[in-house]
Amino acid sequence: MKVGILKEIKAEENRVSMTPAGVEVLKQNGHSVLVEKNAGDGSGFNADNYKNAGSKIADTPQEIFKQCDMVMHVKEPLPSEYDLIRKDQIVFTYLHLAASEELTRKLMETECIAIAYETIQKADGSLPLLTPMSEVAGRMAIQQGAKYLEMTQGGHGVLLGGVPGVDPGTVVIIGGGVVGTNAAKMACGLGAKVYLLDMSLERLRYLSDVMPANCFPLMSSPATIRKLIRDADVVVGAVLIPGAKAPRLITRDMLKTMKKGAVIVDVAIDQGGCFETSKPTTHDKPIYFVDGILHYCVANMPGAVAKTSTLALTNATLPYAVEIANKGWGRAFNENPEILPGANVVKGKITCKGVAEAFDLPYVSAESFL
Repeated sequence: MKVGILKEIKAEENRVSMTPAGVEVLKQNGHSVLVEKNAGDGSGFNADNYKNAGSKIADTPQEIFKQCDMVMHVKEPLPSEYDLIRKDQIVFTYLHLAASEELTRKLMETECIAIAYETIQKADGSLPLLTPMSEVAGRMAIQQGAKYLEMTQGGHGVLLGGVPGVDPGTVVIIGGGVVGTNAAKMACGLGAKVYLLDMSLERLRYLSDVMPANCFPLMSSPATIRKLIRDADVVVGAVLIPGAKAPRLITRDMLKTMKKGAVIVDVAIDQGGCFETSKPTTHDKPIYFVDGILHYCVANMPGAVAKTSTLALTNATLPYAVEIANKGWGRAFNENPEILPGANVVKGKITCKGVAEAFDLPYVSAESFL
């Protein structure tokens, strides 16, 4: 199979979907790789690194879409790429389709095979290709929250860890999954008072065992959220329903009860966001204010730490990319039950329930294509 590695074009996105080491593994499995010019520059990998690993370099994305059987991205295709996607071409990337009806319909029109990193799922329910970026985003959420609490950044001037004789800041994290747990670790490490909310009693028992004493795992409910955000300095939205739109857990009316200059970080913005007032922002314009509350809703947070993120992402995606390339999409779907849930759009049909429900469109089981 011919595999194409595209340069990211989303604003301030410096990650790349494959390292030179990953290219070498694909070559060892008998595949050819075409890498777009300058694709790895932001992550510290130049054209010579890729050439030495056995890839060829393409000057334009058009060359890659035209020549390759499978194209790989980090972020979802953007409008300038819609018409380049070919029928039966495999598009393997983060898609987050439940947040974009336009992209969903365009992928249906192309009759491509759209496989989403974020919905590949193991038998235990874990999301192996979302996990590394969730780990990065969770940790970054606290770094950004702490920074934007500074008065020079628009916050109300609280140091999350406090100092001797002064109370630490309060962090409320909604969602006890990978993002929430990593955010809690960072916030606890700084010395903040951390409330970590989840709706699974089993998960809360686990978190109660493993988290430090300044973390308080609590059962999530609307009443609990309303109560805690009044005293919060930072609120992190970390709720994920695989493949589906994120639930809205904090309304605009609830913002009015928060302290002016508090910070909310919506890590779920890729899936539509879990705050009513959330809208996607970029690294060059990361924040905005609503009712005096600072919002940080960057849709590609890990892109700011591209070197770490690219290495972590390739570690996770490479085995699946190799399997899809080795077997083709149909056989890979048939033989690997982890890859099958990754099918979001196949030959013009939506094969992910969460996406179909988000836009009230017909759902077709991916198994029907096997």
